[in-house]
Amino acid sequence: QVQLVESGGGLVQAGGSLRLSCAASGRTFSAYAMGWFRQAPGKEREFVAGITGSGASTFNADSVKGRFTISRDNAKNMVYLQMNSLKPEDTAVYYCAGKRQSLYSSMNPRDYDYWGQGTQVTVSS
Repeated sequence: QVQLVESGGGLVQAGGSLRLSCAASGRTFSAYAMGWFRQAPGKEREFVAGITGSGASTFNADSVKGRFTISRDNAKNMVYLQMNSLKPEDTAVYYCAGKRQSLYSSMNPRDYDYWGQGTQVTVSS
């Protein structure tokens, strides 16, 4: 059992930056690959970025490639999403997710076992 809590969302102007944080419970954080997903009203939950348990490998969705960076600090049980050059279409609830099997990340939300409650990111034009 892993509990995830996101923070760092808020209102930001287009072109600005935000850093989302996800705090995880437990003593086996590195045993989980982590991901960030987002969901806007009326849309499916979509993959944003993923990272393996060790942090050695990351993968970003095309929509955020070059703008967002996922990272983790296993000593602090934290995963982050640095979001730069934000666009109005980035507006969504952002979710932190964890999956068993730390060696591989996934862009499929069905592969993830644990989810946070989400944090709202709103980007104004």
